[in-house]
Amino acid sequence: MEKAFPVLETERLILREATEEDAEDMYVYLSDQLVVKHMGISACETPEEVLGEIEWYKSIYTNGTGMRWGITLKDSGKVIGSCGFLNRNPKHYRSEVGYELSREHWGKGIANEALERVLKFGFEQLGLERIEALIEPKNLSSQKLVERQGFTREGLLRHYEYTNGKFDDLYMYSILKGDL
Repeated sequence: MEKAFPVLETERLILREATEEDAEDMYVYLSDQLVVKHMGISACETPEEVLGEIEWYKSIYTNGTGMRWGITLKDSGKVIGSCGFLNRNPKHYRSEVGYELSREHWGKGIANEALERVLKFGFEQLGLERIEALIEPKNLSSQKLVERQGFTREGLLRHYEYTNGKFDDLYMYSILKGDL
């Protein structure tokens, strides 16, 4: 029997499993070039393409390598972004964290609120010791977000990923359980 996907709550948000019914809402931001430009994926051209992203969320949860929550506003229930863990390595008590948010909700502290809750879950419920964020040097808003949460920039990983036909440099950020 599959264990229930954990639902997390903050003052303004419900973080829950994204489902096929959320594809239209998710298409709003996953089709936005400005939202996806630092994610290493191409903007979705149809709502059906979003189903592939939702399937990936399901697969990383099922195989234990990650967990991705749909960020929903309590007042509307609409999915306006996602936040969660990927490339989880239980043997070494570490995981990467990632997130994205619909452009209309930028600058409102929503990503900060969601990330704070997800980090707490990672340290307290998953027993993580280290959480990493890999961020493109041009993505200043993402760097500011993790720095506000207490992450430390450890260095530059040169040509670390090959996405969308190019090699990307990424800053390695991390936060340790003891940093909180």
